Amino acid sequence: MLLLQTVEDTVSDEDIRGFLSRYGFPPFVSIERMAGTGIRPAVLLAFHDLQPEALRLLQARIHHVFWNDHGIEAIIVPGPTE
Repeated sequence: MLLLQTVEDTVSDEDIRGFLSRYGFPPFVSIERMAGTGIRPAVLLAFHDLQPEALRLLQARIHHVFWNDHGIEAIIVPGPTE
């Protein structure tokens, strides 16, 4: 699972999908929006059949990228089976 911080709730799922696909991510299978305290709204994304090593490589591509007027923080969150 991947947590993207500083993604405003006004950013659509399609915009997130497009951003990630530009950096080589496969489509996510679920998205959960997490309200922040005003400065760190986030989305939690799950991917199907994405190996942890591959997720780490992809995460490095977008961590601290400036997108939609914010620096994105990409954090790997262990899933229930990891």
